[in-house]
Amino acid sequence: MPPRRRLSPDERRAQLLDVGARLFAQHPYEEVLMEDVAERAGVSRALLYRHFAGKQDLFAAVYRQASDRLLEQVPLDRPGDWLGQLTDGLDVHLDYFTAHRNTVLAANRVLAGDPVVQTIIDSELDALRTRLLDILPLADDSGRAAVAAVLKSWLVFVRVLCLDWLTAETCTRAELREACVGALLGALRPFLRADGAPA
Repeated sequence: MPPRRRLSPDERRAQLLDVGARLFAQHPYEEVLMEDVAERAGVSRALLYRHFAGKQDLFAAVYRQASDRLLEQVPLDRPGDWLGQLTDGLDVHLDYFTAHRNTVLAANRVLAGDPVVQTIIDSELDALRTRLLDILPLADDSGRAAVAAVLKSWLVFVRVLCLDWLTAETCTRAELREACVGALLGALRPFLRADGAPA
């Protein structure tokens, strides 16, 4: 075990999250042991458990941090170029999904029944839906509720499609992204202004 460095509680927690994030990305969830996290971090198991009650607690914290960072990186804040921002946002997520395949599959499959992890996923999808709704060039505000429902369904569609793609890459990444974009364009076409709908 490497020599332990003196860190503040916040610094130690950040270090443990970083170590946990790397291990969950590198290995299937079932293969990650709290003992390995403690060893990689150079701390005792007792200290690790003072910060995180168990592996699910550590994973949830890792996934919440990843979700927050993804939302920070997704550029859905400028009216006008909504399609470009949407495509960039998909790329941000696909970059993370491919680099952290094991983490994404653990959150959405292995821990699909975990209420804390599910709340993190739902919160991220709700935030993305709200931000998309704010930049779309809607033809009429009366259609806002319908568009919100379309976006909710589309985000679930993207999630399922991406999970299947991570399990078995039946198409290229570019094809996956185009399928996601195309599905939303088709679903939104009745609700967008003529000058806001891509040709």
